[in-house]
Amino acid sequence: MNDQQALGPLQPESGPRLTDSNRVALGFSKASTPILKRLQQSGLISSIRWPSGAPDPESDPLPEEAPLSWLQRHWSTSSAVVAVGACGLVTRLIAPLLDDKQRDPAVLVIDPQGRFVIPLLGSHAAGADQLSHEIAALLGAEVVITGSSGSEGRLALDAFGGSWGWRRGSGDWNRLMRQLAADRLPVVHQSSGLTLWQELEAAGPLRITGEQSDAEGIWIGPERGEGCRWHPPCLWLGIGCERHTSAALLQRLVDDTLAREMLAPEAVAGLASIDRKGDEPALLELAENMGWPLRLFSAEQLAAVPVPNPSAVVEQEMGTASVAEAAALLASGASDLRIAKTIARAQADERGAATLAVAVATGQWAPQRGELHLVGSGPGTLDLLSPDARRALARATVWVGYSLYLDLLEPLRRPDQLRREGRLTQERARCAEALQLAQAGMRVALISSGDSGIYGMAGLALELWLQQPHDHRPAFAVHPGLSALQLAAARAGAPLMHDFCTISLSDRLTPWAVIEQRLQAAAAGDFVVALYNPRSRDRDWQLPRALELLAQERPASTPVVLARQLGRSDESVSLHRLGELPVEQVDMLTLLLIGNRSSLIRDGVMVTPRGYPGAELA
Repeated sequence: MNDQQALGPLQPESGPRLTDSNRVALGFSKASTPILKRLQQSGLISSIRWPSGAPDPESDPLPEEAPLSWLQRHWSTSSAVVAVGACGLVTRLIAPLLDDKQRDPAVLVIDPQGRFVIPLLGSHAAGADQLSHEIAALLGAEVVITGSSGSEGRLALDAFGGSWGWRRGSGDWNRLMRQLAADRLPVVHQSSGLTLWQELEAAGPLRITGEQSDAEGIWIGPERGEGCRWHPPCLWLGIGCERHTSAALLQRLVDDTLAREMLAPEAVAGLASIDRKGDEPALLELAENMGWPLRLFSAEQLAAVPVPNPSAVVEQEMGTASVAEAAALLASGASDLRIAKTIARAQADERGAATLAVAVATGQWAPQRGELHLVGSGPGTLDLLSPDARRALARATVWVGYSLYLDLLEPLRRPDQLRREGRLTQERARCAEALQLAQAGMRVALISSGDSGIYGMAGLALELWLQQPHDHRPAFAVHPGLSALQLAAARAGAPLMHDFCTISLSDRLTPWAVIEQRLQAAAAGDFVVALYNPRSRDRDWQLPRALELLAQERPASTPVVLARQLGRSDESVSLHRLGELPVEQVDMLTLLLIGNRSSLIRDGVMVTPRGYPGAELA
């Protein structure tokens, strides 16, 4: 396998999981075609019914099929239906198809001009509200929320847990939401899982407790019982078994044990065992059927864990006195077991024997559900934020970034989205926090100014991601932004029309000797040079030295763009000469563009000709 094949698309082997492959869309007039094309290009939609006479990009085998017949074919297998047309028409069309709000797909309506996105059906449980925000970000549209929770900035208590990596359990959710609409706020009891959600603005009115009680309300934890239940992925099932134990025996052991102890399968984070069981068919089948990751440990790792029920027989055979109990404790990080070793032996039509132990993690773990989005926010103004970046921000539950960058994006943040700030020099800590939240099963936006892949967070985040075992990696996607050098060039004219390079003058991560080598090479190669991080209070000598090196290969009359606070209210862009640059005006909020030998200033703009003298464009 070559390096390119090994790296792949920067996603786990299971695919990006950034869109739902079972979303469909339809239009009723030619006016809907541009909107449908944008939805198709975004990857949000898997199948489209094009209006009669519209060009068919081969996304559906029966483009001329009647709308109702087409919907009937897709209704039961779709997670969402997006209709471009009138609300009344869509309402009458779907009326005969409605069955149960827990099974019906989300239904969204977009006007043919793409100005408004309306979640018509399945706002909470089916995810219509969330999808509406993503589509609105893509189209530059406005979301029209009619539900009481969304329109009033409150948490949709019957749906919000999905954004936090949880699975919804039992309960009379309809009754709960009716009480909420009548301003009867439930008590929320939380015993496990992430508690950061409690910092949300939308969670402000709720009364939250970690204490057990008989009060009605919402329960967040691994237990089954009365009330409405959210289950964070916090249970680790340690399993040991004889070779060639039946898959039915393992499934029975798990089902019976969890049921007896009133624990929800939805709360299982994964399975754990000894590495010698990594090829055990029954264990692999259980993991695949239930969608649970399997974590394996060596005998040496397991032997170091104190357990309540060690076995001399197991130690003699496996090199550790415990498999199930030790694996559950090791995977969960807990100090005590929730369920000690339980043994199941073969019944009729079964073979083998197995042991099961259960531990509850203090946190939660579901990287297969998580997403880490590296978002380039552009230079600062929201007008220059790309639709792709807007969609990633709308999709994310948590925004992680430096406070200044988050402030610039604040108008886009909803009350149900959490803001996590970090200091300017703590990039690694921000990356680590974002990765950990995504591994917990969340959709996380890690935000950089400009382009995340140009002196941004994408490289460091990807390094940390690559250090994780494959089954610890959440989905990873980079969303490019407009870089400062592009905006500076646009403001100044056309200075980047020939070969150019970027160099950071910060020697915090790169030795100054290396920076000097790059400056000399850029000067000798006659590149247009963009200088990032040119000057700060503590680094005031590097810029004059850089200018000195560049001046060795180009004249003092070389044009220079001095661009400061690009895309912000106090933006300033000015043109200078290399020999007369006002160094004292340069700081860390400034970008410099230094021309090559052919760059020139004329009538207040800077341009670098596309070719050198004597060359002709074909």
